[in-house]
Amino acid sequence: MSTRLKALLKRRGKRWAIAGALEAAALVSRAGVLGSARGRGAILTLHHVRPATRLGFAANRHLEVTPEFLHQAITQLHADGYEFIPLDEVPSRLRSPQTRPFAVFTLDDGYRNNVEHALPVFERHGVPFTIFFTRGFCERTHSLWWETLGVLLDQSDRLLFDFGHGEEDLDVSTEALKLQAFDRFAGFVASQPEDVAVQRIDALARDHGIDPLKITEDLVMDCNELRQLAAHPLASAGAHTLSHRNVARLSADEARREMGQSADWLETLTGKRPKTLAYPYGFRAAVSQRDIDIARDLEFEVAVTTQPGTIDENWTNRLTGLPRISLNGHFQQRRYVSALASGIPFKLMR
Repeated sequence: MSTRLKALLKRRGKRWAIAGALEAAALVSRAGVLGSARGRGAILTLHHVRPATRLGFAANRHLEVTPEFLHQAITQLHADGYEFIPLDEVPSRLRSPQTRPFAVFTLDDGYRNNVEHALPVFERHGVPFTIFFTRGFCERTHSLWWETLGVLLDQSDRLLFDFGHGEEDLDVSTEALKLQAFDRFAGFVASQPEDVAVQRIDALARDHGIDPLKITEDLVMDCNELRQLAAHPLASAGAHTLSHRNVARLSADEARREMGQSADWLETLTGKRPKTLAYPYGFRAAVSQRDIDIARDLEFEVAVTTQPGTIDENWTNRLTGLPRISLNGHFQQRRYVSALASGIPFKLMR
């Protein structure tokens, strides 16, 4: 078996394993076992919300769900007894004696489809939500490297790139090879100074006739659209740094500037200082205890990661490092929403 095929099967095998765990968790949840895993509530995270597409290669498909699935998720959580609250109400909710579980919806990066396709669903159900905005995306000064890379790989069969050991001729003519290349580029971003690595990917894209900032313009709300959305009674704008870099890899001063000036920018733009922050990427290696402390020092009331889990009273003193549950595009089944919100999958995975 070729290395390329092994890589593809490994990726798909992981997806099958997760689906199996979700099925098991759904059964356990319906049986009323491990009810304590639910805690007081859950914060859910989304990125793209848009109708399904039939792209030949879509490395970022896990970042998108359909409006129909969002409707199903809200309907299921309502049936399960959840109350929908804004993110900035989580601290007071944890301090209250209420027993009804809460659910919070958040969306990262400010994609325009959040207004076009998610907002009507939230309006239909009266559900509040928070969208986290990056200044560089809204002002068209920074690219979304994962989106640029997705377009580049979809349109290419061969690429020339130097990952640090000399220029390589990359065969990206099949789905397996494209996925393998995507993972290599992602590793490159994670191992090099991020701004430099992204500039290199952007330059490669431009060599192939792709404008990274045009992709940003096409996908992300601009400042005027942000301002209009922030005035909506169900919407809140949260900070997502200036440049969407991994803050854990930055100096303390630079991390503080990324977070604090992001809040300053949103306050100037909307007239309201954000109380909430989402760390870019949000996984364990992208959020250090130092960053959690900086967010608290900057007086963010809530800051969220993408590390999975539910929330209980134990999080009351750790409000700038809260977990979130991803509604993943590969697992758009109504029963999986109950399973995830139950917290059982995270107990099973420990």
